[in-house]
Amino acid sequence: MERTSKLVLVTVLVLLLAEAHISFAATCSPVQLSPCLGAIRSSTPPSKLCCSKIKQQKPCLCQYLKNPNLKKYVNSPAAKKVARTCGVPYPRC
Repeated sequence: MERTSKLVLVTVLVLLLAEAHISFAATCSPVQLSPCLGAIRSSTPPSKLCCSKIKQQKPCLCQYLKNPNLKKYVNSPAAKKVARTCGVPYPRC
């Protein structure tokens, strides 16, 4: 019985994580990264809000890189530095 309980728990966790990822991915909005503009445009360190937004938008970065209007910003050395400072690895798309 214990093994069955563990399997059910793992299944529920996987489903919850999958649901969270689906709903999270549906909220891609480059406007959410606006708190990072100051850090990208200057040499000031990114704010906690900026880092939080980059972490939230991490699943969307490849989508932004495929957009010709956004690529130049997301792919800039300054944006990469801000992401690195926030502990978000640059995506390999």
